[in-house]
Amino acid sequence: MADVFRALSDPTRRAILDELSARDGQTLFELCGRLATNHDLTSSRQAVSQHLEVLQDVGLVRARRDGRYKIHHLDTAPLEPLVGRWLDRPAATRPTAAEDTGTSEEKGSGLRIALMSVLVDDQQKAVRFYTEVLGFRVKHDVPVGEARWITLVSPADPDGTELVLETSDLPAAEAYRDALVADGIPFTSFAVDDVDAEHRRLRALGVHFTQPPTVMGDTTTAVLDDTCGNLVQIHQWAPPAEPGPAPSPTP
Repeated sequence: MADVFRALSDPTRRAILDELSARDGQTLFELCGRLATNHDLTSSRQAVSQHLEVLQDVGLVRARRDGRYKIHHLDTAPLEPLVGRWLDRPAATRPTAAEDTGTSEEKGSGLRIALMSVLVDDQQKAVRFYTEVLGFRVKHDVPVGEARWITLVSPADPDGTELVLETSDLPAAEAYRDALVADGIPFTSFAVDDVDAEHRRLRALGVHFTQPPTVMGDTTTAVLDDTCGNLVQIHQWAPPAEPGPAPSPTP
């Protein structure tokens, strides 16, 4: 247990565990970005990698390889003896079912979408296109070694889901993205109020569309080239049909 305590004594390592607790299964690049964004810790990739090795040595982090990258997962098993030995409360002090505020179904899972990613071949070019053309705003732009942790938000929802402009230097990622483009499949989709109006606006800015506005059931979609290696869809949900007037009775 002494090794676990020593590992937890460092604030950067505690921040890493916080981030893995908030979103399990992250690469070194993702962790560096979240440490900079959420904790003002602008450590180098090498330094963060060394902290991860310490956490792996004591069993608090597990890593699996996916191509050229390691994906890191939180493992709380080494902390269970602490709970059992010092932190466990007597049964009489635990809340009963009647005292609880509700079932897990009533409370919900608590999960929410915080980040979504798009793979781009040039981060700076992607920033220009997604901000100057599509109209997103930069929320975070933090140097992380040779790359940057860049997130964008919609001006209509500045505290909502953030779009991460990720580098596509992983061979598996490039192959996946190229296969989507070859099959005409968009990498992601953004909602708009009026697809036709947005299509006209973007066409006037020189954006190339591979699919014009097309009605598909309750939605109208269009697909554009983001100039950074992806096809992106914009979509508009059709409003519910207004009920028509009741037919007049036949005389």
